[in-house]
Amino acid sequence: MSSAFVRAPARSADAAAAGAVNAAGGLGSFAVSDLTRLRRFLILGAEGGTFYASERKLTLENAAAIARLIEAGKGTEVVAEILAVSLGGRAAKHTPTMFALAMVSRLGDVVARRAAYGAVPQVCRTPTMLFEFIELHMAMNDDGHGWGRGLRRAVAEVYCGKPADATAFAVTKYRQRNGWTHRDVLRLAHVKPTTSAHQLVLHYAAKGELVEAGADGADGANADASKVRVLLEAVEAARVCEDEAALVALIVEHALAREHLPSSMLGSVAVWSAMLPKMPLTALTRNLAKMTSIGLLKPLSEATATVVAKLTDADALKRARVHPFSLLVALQTYRQGHGQKGSLVWEPTPEVVAALEEAFYLSFGAVTPTGKRYVLGLDVSGSMTCGGVAGSCVTPREASAAMAMVALRTEKRCHPMGFSNTLVPVPITAHDDLATVMRKIERIPMGGTDCALPMAWAAENNVEADVFIVYTDCETWAGAVTPVAALQAYREKMGIDAKLVVVAMTSGGFSLADPDDSGMLDVVGFDSSAPQVMQEFVMGNV
Repeated sequence: MSSAFVRAPARSADAAAAGAVNAAGGLGSFAVSDLTRLRRFLILGAEGGTFYASERKLTLENAAAIARLIEAGKGTEVVAEILAVSLGGRAAKHTPTMFALAMVSRLGDVVARRAAYGAVPQVCRTPTMLFEFIELHMAMNDDGHGWGRGLRRAVAEVYCGKPADATAFAVTKYRQRNGWTHRDVLRLAHVKPTTSAHQLVLHYAAKGELVEAGADGADGANADASKVRVLLEAVEAARVCEDEAALVALIVEHALAREHLPSSMLGSVAVWSAMLPKMPLTALTRNLAKMTSIGLLKPLSEATATVVAKLTDADALKRARVHPFSLLVALQTYRQGHGQKGSLVWEPTPEVVAALEEAFYLSFGAVTPTGKRYVLGLDVSGSMTCGGVAGSCVTPREASAAMAMVALRTEKRCHPMGFSNTLVPVPITAHDDLATVMRKIERIPMGGTDCALPMAWAAENNVEADVFIVYTDCETWAGAVTPVAALQAYREKMGIDAKLVVVAMTSGGFSLADPDDSGMLDVVGFDSSAPQVMQEFVMGNV
């Protein structure tokens, strides 16, 4: 059959034996293991739900999976997975990480709880993350207590386990979140400072007062205390400073952040210009719209050149753990010229748009081409347009297109196709930008979902492919042939031991890949390590 369109045959009664029934009521899916489900949840979360499963339902199902792991004595494995995802910068958002860590800290056995508390200082890298963990930990508390020795030690390590000036910067930047303040946490945890510099910081955090620190007896320790005091004095001065020149001087000397400044001064070009050189990358992506709206970022300006250089620094992106998904959200939001909420509007600067897109690809790291032949199957069914991935403005359809572009820009021999209940060509190339790709995909008619179509099309048209990649939300229901059966039929007809990679855009509990087939791989779409894992799989290294 040489036609570019392949219509799926009617569903057969034998399809019921194909596998698990997924959230769409479809067959041919395999229930993923609880550990795989945990990994998906940590990376993608459950915000926004899917077309067929609500956010609440997905959250409860993921919580149940974590609980089963803990009850089976695998709490330490859960903590190990949390650390791998968190420290590797693989999570799109931090809330699922805090949720899972809180579950182990409350429900695990002694060894698991000890591991969970030991992970807190590594995972809760900002006060915001610590406050969220504490809130979730307390919400899971049945006896009204919860401030045991393990939690107190973990909190003390967060505050006193890093240099005092770093703690001072953090506690002044993030003063309260989720209904918690530093005073609340320090009072309940009974944190005892280990140095005079930390004593100064903790007193300020708890009472908002600057005091003289006691002498440690060592010149270096006393110097640390003096350094902290100077920083705290600068923060106090900046909070009430209404003089632009004076505020700029404080920012330049002490690298102060937006949160240290009075809101009345956040419309100043000079103030933002002073913050820009040392602005962390995550903060940079969040404030691109503001800096554009006030006129700092405009075509050919020095500030724009600085932003472009920062966004396209691959090493800096890696060090800052900037997640690809956060960059995709930033790109989609910035390009549209207005936010999802609020009244802020701006005229997008083309250089910044291009830099954000380049940053998206760079954030996955260097991926070595395999030289294999790929058929890319993009799910364009109706469910792919519903809900935002990880609670964002990015739909699964847009996310899958972005992920497909990573493959197209890496591999030279790729053939993209779109599928719903039929298969259609997708005229995208490695030279297209994401905006062009989205426009082309949005013009494709929607229908049901038959994830077997890419393999069936390749078999019917004698297309020689080494790898099939299916980008989907895993909500499949249409078709009489399962993806696994279609792949097996392709292998038999073509004599090629082709592989199948299923890239999921939701954290549901189903996969189209057969877990017992070593030639099939199930990955999470916005795991930042996904392209490297897929490359290793295709080359037979995993």
